[in-house]
Amino acid sequence: MDASAALSELVALSTQIVEAVVTTPDGAVEAARAAEDERARRLAAAGAELFAEASSLRPESPVERIHVDLERGSLVTVSDGARTIVATTVPEPTAGLVAFDLRTALRRIAEDDA
Repeated sequence: MDASAALSELVALSTQIVEAVVTTPDGAVEAARAAEDERARRLAAAGAELFAEASSLRPESPVERIHVDLERGSLVTVSDGARTIVATTVPEPTAGLVAFDLRTALRRIAEDDA
């Protein structure tokens, strides 16, 4: 499944995800379900910054997921090594379920690459 279709499915099926962006290893936006292009780029940049910072804190093991609680929701980002997905959520999401949904979307995109 291509990235755009995977994000459409993700946002349609997950009641906890508000926006989502898939990025390539170089940080480019591959697909987005965000209010506007600038918002998609900002979400992608935020995800990249979070991964860079987390990786610098734990260089001995790869960081696969980051969850940040915010006042009006959360920012969750997951990486499979080939791509990263960054999502905003409703307030107080079920963190494990959101991470599962994001990993599933990445897996579906990876299947299309095979």
